[in-house]
Amino acid sequence: MGDWNSPGIERRPRRWRALSLVAALLAGCGGSDGGESDVLLTDYQQRLAASLGLEAPPPGAPDNIGSFPDRRERLLEIPETRDGLLNVYALRECHITNLVAERNNQLGRVAPASQRWLYELELWRRLDACWNSEVPAALAESDRQRLAQLIETKAEQLPRVSWNALFDSSEWAGSFSRASSPLSPEETRPQDGQLAALAYLRDATLHQFDPDWQPDSATLEGHLKTLQARPFSAELLRTLLLAEQRLEEASDLLEQALERRCSRVTGFIDELHQAPEHQRLEAWLARLEETAGEWFDAIDALLEAQVEGPEAVTDYRRRWLSLEAPEAPLPAFDAARGRHAALRETLVHHCR
Repeated sequence: MGDWNSPGIERRPRRWRALSLVAALLAGCGGSDGGESDVLLTDYQQRLAASLGLEAPPPGAPDNIGSFPDRRERLLEIPETRDGLLNVYALRECHITNLVAERNNQLGRVAPASQRWLYELELWRRLDACWNSEVPAALAESDRQRLAQLIETKAEQLPRVSWNALFDSSEWAGSFSRASSPLSPEETRPQDGQLAALAYLRDATLHQFDPDWQPDSATLEGHLKTLQARPFSAELLRTLLLAEQRLEEASDLLEQALERRCSRVTGFIDELHQAPEHQRLEAWLARLEETAGEWFDAIDALLEAQVEGPEAVTDYRRRWLSLEAPEAPLPAFDAARGRHAALRETLVHHCR
């Protein structure tokens, strides 16, 4: 049988210094697994607490990101298209016999999902070109009908194969690994080529039916390896979760100060906001927001180019990758940052 398918403050209380040192030591030992970014955030919390005359909150451990769906949950089912060898031979003028044979050999059957997509793409293109040539007129009626049905089947399956090529790749799944850490303040940009890789995968999906677009195996595999070099999606998500939690904890301090009607608030207005450490934090938060927006925009564009995927992927996308769902890390971070800025302004207004 022939198998057609691919399967702030200069003078600080001693207590503040001690707490800051403890926070730094905990971060250095992986107490919150936040590294340098958590040091920056907890340092701000300590400065803020000192300026408000409050006890700094004990830094809670941020949640990890959710598990990426299992392989069987994230792939689309594609029925096998099988036909007899004689029927394959009957379509030999379509130049598919060697292609099918390569697919059916041992190496073809263990090829990575990306290569199976390239096979299916080439198969569909050869069949389509054959249909638009003089070959069909020379075929028996049954073979002509078989060719027409095969083209229709492969055209319907190709977007699903494209989905599987992405979601069955270890490079893509690995980019959402929970065994990752938040980014450091100096690492708020993806590695060179990673955004370009997302753009290429999107273009490949959009142009797979365009005969003027030519796929290249080396280019495709190169872009996938670029994504594999660093799990940037996971690192970025964990950084957003960390920053959101620390900002919410700092906002709780501001609310406590407002409830006390500004008693014991010292130095907050004139010193903390202008401190170099605060300026560094604000600059980092702005970079984080910009990078996250750009990165998840690119992922969203890639996934929008694909067919609708399994429910498990839809759920994961809404919970972790959404640009709009309030519970997703990026919108939640934006909300936490906005809330904190608003509380700071309120405190400045009421306590001046």
